[in-house]
Amino acid sequence: MLACKRICSSTTISAFRALRGSQVVLFGQVQRCLSTQTDGEVRIAKLLRQKFPLASSLKVVDISGGCGAMYEIHIESSEFKGKRTIQQHQLVNQALKDEIQEMHGLRIFTDVPKQ
Repeated sequence: MLACKRICSSTTISAFRALRGSQVVLFGQVQRCLSTQTDGEVRIAKLLRQKFPLASSLKVVDISGGCGAMYEIHIESSEFKGKRTIQQHQLVNQALKDEIQEMHGLRIFTDVPKQ
């Protein structure tokens, strides 16, 4: 198995993508191509853009394989300036309070833009 992992090339991965559409099967694991967004990712990103209009960077990723059970959010906004990390995360949680009820987990990464 180790030898197989070492010789797996981008050509092999491309072939898997062609066969599976928007998913890649690699050593028994299914990974989604990040060039397309799920409906949940789009919905959450839209809500966060509305709540944090000054966000300079926003990325929402469904890390549950596309089923919407767990998301990872990276958001950088000047609206977090002067707030501790826990306060920043509370703001994100508050913005997504209705959606969080349907999730099994949420990873939040916040930052203030460097100027």
